[in-house]
Order: sequence, then C-alpha cells, then structure tokens
Amino acid sequence: MERFQLTLLVVLVTACDAHTSTWRITSHVPSDPAGFSNALYQSTRVTLKPGHRVELVNNGAVFDRLEQSFAKAERSINIVLFIWRPGLVSERLERAIAARTKRGVTCRVLVDPLPSEDFGVTVKPRLAASGCEVRMFRPLRRGASIERNHRKIVVIDGELGVTGGFGVDDSWLGDGKKPDEWRESNVVVEGPAVNELQQAFADNWQEAGGALLPATDFPAASEKGPTLAGFVSSTASDHLTRAERLMQLLIASATTRVWIANAYFVPSEGLIDLLVEKRKQGVDVRVMAAGDQTDMPTVLAEQRATYKALRAGGVRLWEYQPSVLHSKTMLVDDHLSVVGSINLDWLSMVVLEEGSLVMSDPRVVAALVTAWDADVALCVEVP
Repeated sequence: MERFQLTLLVVLVTACDAHTSTWRITSHVPSDPAGFSNALYQSTRVTLKPGHRVELVNNGAVFDRLEQSFAKAERSINIVLFIWRPGLVSERLERAIAARTKRGVTCRVLVDPLPSEDFGVTVKPRLAASGCEVRMFRPLRRGASIERNHRKIVVIDGELGVTGGFGVDDSWLGDGKKPDEWRESNVVVEGPAVNELQQAFADNWQEAGGALLPATDFPAASEKGPTLAGFVSSTASDHLTRAERLMQLLIASATTRVWIANAYFVPSEGLIDLLVEKRKQGVDVRVMAAGDQTDMPTVLAEQRATYKALRAGGVRLWEYQPSVLHSKTMLVDDHLSVVGSINLDWLSMVVLEEGSLVMSDPRVVAALVTAWDADVALCVEVP
C-alpha cells in the first residue's frame, strides 16, 4: 500500500550506515512500577502518573470510536497523522468533524505529505471548507527533510486521546484477517497523559506555522481510572532518541516476559544483544512481525536478516499471515505495556517524529495477551 516515495525513503535511510545504532543500555532497570517510572523519567522526562482510563481499540473499530468521540467534542479536535488518504474512512471522519465545527468546535489537522499523496488536492479543501484549519508537516520540495512525522495522535477537548499505529485509509477497515485489511493496535486514554499527547501535537503544530493552543486545550488533569500511564514523544537525533531509550528501557526491565508485536522489526545491534541477553536470563522473549503480506518488501528482507542471531539466542519468532501486521506493541512481565507508533527499525529509532503510550496495569497486559493469543494462531513460527 505504501507508495514509491515512502519506499524510497526507507531504502535511503536503512542503506545508510550512519543511521545504525550500536547503543546498549547497561544499567539495571527496576521492574516495579515506581522504580520503572523513576528510570523512565531519567531517560525520557516522562513519569507513570496514576488516574488513567485506558481502552484498547483494534483495527477498524478505531474509526467507530473516533466518530463517537468527535460527536461529543465541545471545544477542540486536534489531529496529527502520518497517513490521510481519500476514501470511505476519510469521508466518515470529514462528516463527523464538519458536524462539530458547525457548532463552534475548533478543529486542527496536521498531516505528513510524503505518504498522503492525494490529501492536499482532495481532502484538505473539504476539511478547510467545513471550518477546519489544515496544515502540512514539512512540505515536500527540493531539499525537504527526510525527518517525517510518523505520529498518530488525536486529542478531543484536551481530555481524551487516541494513539496507535492507525492512519486514515481504507486499509485499516475490517478486522485484520483479510489481505486488504491491516492488523492494527490502538489505545484510547483519559487522564493526565492526555496533556502529553496534546503537547506533542502542539509542538508539531507550531513548527507547521500554527498558533499556540489556548489554555482550555490543557485542562487540569483529573483521575479517570486505575492505570498508571505516560506518553513518550520522540524526535529525530543523530545520536540517541527517546524512542530508542524507551524501547531498551522496557526490555531491560523485564524479569519474566517480553512479547513484541511490531510491523517493521529491524532491531539495532544493541536491541538484538539485549533481547538475547534477556533470553539467557530466563525471560520469555517472543516477537511477532510481518510476513509475506507486507507493504514494505525491502524492510521484510532486512527483518529476516536479523532472525539468525535472534534464533541462535533462543528468541521465538512468528510472522503474521492473513494481512499486513501494522501493530506496535510490547508486553513486559505482567504489568508493563506500550502501544503507539514506534517501530523497532532505524526510521523510528533515529529519524521520525514518534510517540507511544506506556502503561502499568495488569488488566491492560491481560487484554493485550488475549489479542496476542488470537494473532499468534494466525501466524507461522520461524523455524
């Protein structure tokens, strides 16, 4: 599904040795919620705060949830997406947004133009006509940055946030079990971390020429539920990003389990070493990645090139069969999990704007385990 420009971007970046990373975290990382939160703060400036209500929303159900949430918006709808393409999904969301802007709700949409080829000439004028302010992230021109915006963030009234791996495209409809229906993982969150999603949107919005958000878009945080959570945003760096720090921190904290589902699994040397080391310590290390049904054949080849070292180290590997696996999730032990836009490849680790929600709650892990069990039944294990 990804077009020539995006495929070319992947080839350019992954072919460049300067973008590889050999960094390895060497510190002991506590696995208990308080200890991990302290380590997370030192690495990313984010802590796990109490008071969140979290809902896992997979595949095409995320669009139902967005429509329902838009219908309740009273002040603002803020969106930053990597992919927005015309089609049935776009039409649904355009109608839902227009219904709220007519009632005075402010709408801001920021889209990366690289993979959203037709957005500017089709969707953007319709959103603008409905009263939505629409901007493009780092417009494409000669010499344009390859540091693109891969975030998927929707924030409604500063009180409800949605993130994950989804884009606005008909490929995300369905249940992820047919060739033209991508398998996706997303999360809806209420609570203090929504301010962190809003700040990540505001950061990108300002760069694109948008005005500062009003204070009403950052309401005082109130406790909504039992989950500890924090949103970690990452931006490009030639040295070390928060995305890489976060992924290694999570794996390093594991004492019993690391289960990874990741769309573009091309881990760095440091990540491979860390996964193998954890397996030697007796941790149950499993990886579910894309199979032949992929939108990125070049990345798939690089993914499979990592298998030898991982299998030799005892890591179990599966490839998803029915459709494109596009999820980006990780389960650590019985309480830690992450859902967001971060892939375990060089693009996410080094050059893209990214973001993921980190959660500490056994109930969230249990729900992700249920999804894992259903998915692995549709996989082939790598021999």
